[in-house]
Amino acid sequence: MDPALAGFLMVAAFTALIMSGRLAPAPALVLTPLVFGLLAGHGTDLGPMAVDGLREVAPTGVMLLFAILTFGILTDAGLFDPLVRLIVRQAGGDPLKVSLGAAALAAVISLDGDGSTTYLITCAAMLPLYRRLGMNPLHLACLLMLVSGVMNLSPWGGPTGRAAAALGLDVTAVFLPLLPAMGAGLLAVFALAAVLGLSERRRLGVLEGPVPDANEESVPDAPSSRLRFALNLLILIALMAGLIAPAFGLKTLPLPVLMMTAFALALTLNHPDPRAQAGRIAAHAPAALSVAALIFAAGVLTGVLKGTGMVGAMSSALVAAIPGALGPHLAPAVAAASLPGTFFLSNDAFYFGMLPVLAEAGAVHGIDPAAMARAALMGQPFHLLSPLVPSTWLLVGLARVEMGAHQKFTALPAAGVCLVMALAAMATGGF
Repeated sequence: MDPALAGFLMVAAFTALIMSGRLAPAPALVLTPLVFGLLAGHGTDLGPMAVDGLREVAPTGVMLLFAILTFGILTDAGLFDPLVRLIVRQAGGDPLKVSLGAAALAAVISLDGDGSTTYLITCAAMLPLYRRLGMNPLHLACLLMLVSGVMNLSPWGGPTGRAAAALGLDVTAVFLPLLPAMGAGLLAVFALAAVLGLSERRRLGVLEGPVPDANEESVPDAPSSRLRFALNLLILIALMAGLIAPAFGLKTLPLPVLMMTAFALALTLNHPDPRAQAGRIAAHAPAALSVAALIFAAGVLTGVLKGTGMVGAMSSALVAAIPGALGPHLAPAVAAASLPGTFFLSNDAFYFGMLPVLAEAGAVHGIDPAAMARAALMGQPFHLLSPLVPSTWLLVGLARVEMGAHQKFTALPAAGVCLVMALAAMATGGF
């Protein structure tokens, strides 16, 4: 079978399998390339190809595994609880402050890269305020989803790791140039929060009097508890500093080692008893293992794509179909395509199935694969509107709004945030 035809059929089959629910993404990532590799005339040589792919994605898989464990342990330890109480207390009965507070709280909680955690904590803290003030819960759902879409571009958030793994790139090299775009995206979300808050203030006014607090517990006064909180905060600060240090030309530990170190410190600090440590690891294992399994399975797909020559043949066919004038501008085109691409397809189908082909086509025109990866990430705030995203169903359930109403209200703001991020990324050399 022609390598290009085999490659396109493989991507189509992989996409169909996971979109139809016939296979979960991880087994689809393993079985589909092996089957089409055999159809393309390969045999036992597929094994070394898969191992080469695994070597490429191993650092990303390890980093994501330990990132989920680390942030889960820090959240369990109550690191973010004081911020929750502060924002709720400061927001009071002013719809503008409530709106901005919801966005700020979501931005901090989203550091763990888990949208479900963000929605659970932020809705529990802020929805009582929205209800008491009579504010539109669609506003809350919109803001939380957009913040999560921007913050999910962190290396452990999922999409960036997928894009890096699909192209065999270092996740830090993909992520760091995205920081200006993420900053612009957050500013756009806070501007939207201000607009929504002001509109609600004009409609409802400012309510005087006490407001409900979903988390009344105070920070423990015991010196040991205060010390543990301070040390947890220090771990988080050191982790963030290590993450961005390369952007300033500073040397630091490789991100997987950095994350493993943070995990070991956080687990030992908060759960000295080995039995308790095993229990906390087990509690967060489902989320951690599902993501890590996905990344390692993707190594098989990328290894076979490259080793069989499919990706090269596919890119040649794609380049031949692209008008010459569009070739040098393929990265912005991919950024635009990522909105419908990740909405109608899953992240797995788009990044593991389509991005390698698009990146090869871009390389013909001298476009850095890392730039193509960043461009493909611009649609993430819009991607979360997809009914294929489980955490979005959790969000609309917690906020008690209809999915259709949420999509209708949030679609235009989400596209606007994507546009702001893309323009910021192009202005700062991201792609």
